[in-house]
Amino acid sequence: MKRQVDGTLPMTRRIYDVAIIGCGPAGAVAANLFGRSGFKTLVIEHAHDIYDKPRAVALDHEIARVLQGLGMAEAIAPHIAPFTASEYYGIGGRLIRRLDMLPPPHPQAWTPSMVFMQPAIEALLRQNLAKYPTVDVWLDESLVSLAQNDEAVNLQLRNADGRTSDVTARFVIGCDGASSTVRRELGITFDDLGFDEPWLVVDVLANEKGLAKLPLTSVQYCEPERPTTFVMCTGGHRRWEMMLLPDEDPRHMEQPEQVWRLLNRWITPDDATLWRSTSYRFHALVAQRWRKGRVFLAGDAAHQQPPFLGQGLCQGIRDVVNLAWKLGRVLCGRSHADLLDSYEVERSAHVRKLTSIIKGIGGVIGERDHKRAIARDARLIEEAGGTVHSMPRQDLMPGLEKGILDPSCYPTAGTLFPQPWIIARDGRRRLDDVAGTDFKVVLSEAYDADTRDLVRHCAAEGLHVFRITQNAVAPSHALQNFVEADSVVAQWFRRHGSIAAIVRPDNYVFAATKSTAELAAQINDLAALLR
Repeated sequence: MKRQVDGTLPMTRRIYDVAIIGCGPAGAVAANLFGRSGFKTLVIEHAHDIYDKPRAVALDHEIARVLQGLGMAEAIAPHIAPFTASEYYGIGGRLIRRLDMLPPPHPQAWTPSMVFMQPAIEALLRQNLAKYPTVDVWLDESLVSLAQNDEAVNLQLRNADGRTSDVTARFVIGCDGASSTVRRELGITFDDLGFDEPWLVVDVLANEKGLAKLPLTSVQYCEPERPTTFVMCTGGHRRWEMMLLPDEDPRHMEQPEQVWRLLNRWITPDDATLWRSTSYRFHALVAQRWRKGRVFLAGDAAHQQPPFLGQGLCQGIRDVVNLAWKLGRVLCGRSHADLLDSYEVERSAHVRKLTSIIKGIGGVIGERDHKRAIARDARLIEEAGGTVHSMPRQDLMPGLEKGILDPSCYPTAGTLFPQPWIIARDGRRRLDDVAGTDFKVVLSEAYDADTRDLVRHCAAEGLHVFRITQNAVAPSHALQNFVEADSVVAQWFRRHGSIAAIVRPDNYVFAATKSTAELAAQINDLAALLR
């Protein structure tokens, strides 16, 4: 049952497992995840068309791995590109910091940092929904109000013609953006983490003449006169983010003549087409609560952070991936609803920590006091030992620190488990394409104990167990063996002193194991947490 683009109403009332309010990137990913699992899902989106200009421009390997799991790896390839290094220049144009990406072989089998074209990726996400018969997408539809009881949530909706309708869902996820109606209906407010600055965001499509004038890396101009970010996006797309000064009116600064005046340092109207110019207030806000009963917040509805690491969209998708596997277990009766409490525990703490890191980067970029900027430059160069070297962006990313994790395995627990390239009969394939995306018990070559009991134990708890090796080995006791191409997993096990790992559906490590007895106990601990 679909509500088509023409607004045709469904003829029968239906109770959905999940209703998702908002079909931006986070909402669309959530709908795909629930559709993949066969849950009856309703997506409500107030707009008819996808916004045709990019807002987010960056994603990372964790998110690409999620899209891969939805069967979209080949489809997204034309719309992504490696993120160039980000060079920070201070007073007098001196290099004070440089962020780049991890070298190959890449730990997630994707380029660690990428730029992408948001409208194209959003369109692909919506197209992907069409393959799931259990997913309905209603466009031109807005949430008016919601009311819940112990069994379900009742939603009142209004379409573009003013006609109202009511639907019922067992659970609701609000992915409806910074001005979220769901958050307002729940009466949830934000914690302000102390960042509030006006910035102008400018997107252009540069021609060959313009591209020849522009930097060949992304740049942070840490200049007190006007802190500015320059981002190399896909194709001829280039973005500037410029801090607005106290006496500047944001609406006035959006006007083309003002924009070209600011861009004149780099290019002129002969070099590019002005695509978008919009003023924003960059905030650092996190919802005080992420759940109320059967209703959850995700994405910008739950948090907003400055864009200095390009993590806004990534954070929203992390939210729904985290929630989807837990809610899926509850919906099919495999786990008690108490499991859902871990969603806020894990995601709120992670967002707050990453936002703190992003604020620190913003403080480096946005220093307006000239004397303090000089001191900043000196401090960063001293910390670098006198010569600035590249730092991987991923080194700045925190892991999970609490929730459905084995606390005895910190700091390994809560980090992303790698995805190696696997040598298959039909060529190299990424691990998830051959091993799936559910709970995994991954064994190293060093795990040399008899695996018969382990295979039975894992099967009883619904865990997929397999071994990753450097060379082909004979299968034993129904245990799958995968040969990796680049020793990524082997190096991970050596680095963490482990012989096995238990990995969650969102690819975060539940536990790293040093002995066979320890692994058996960890499997039991996980099973207890998931009941």
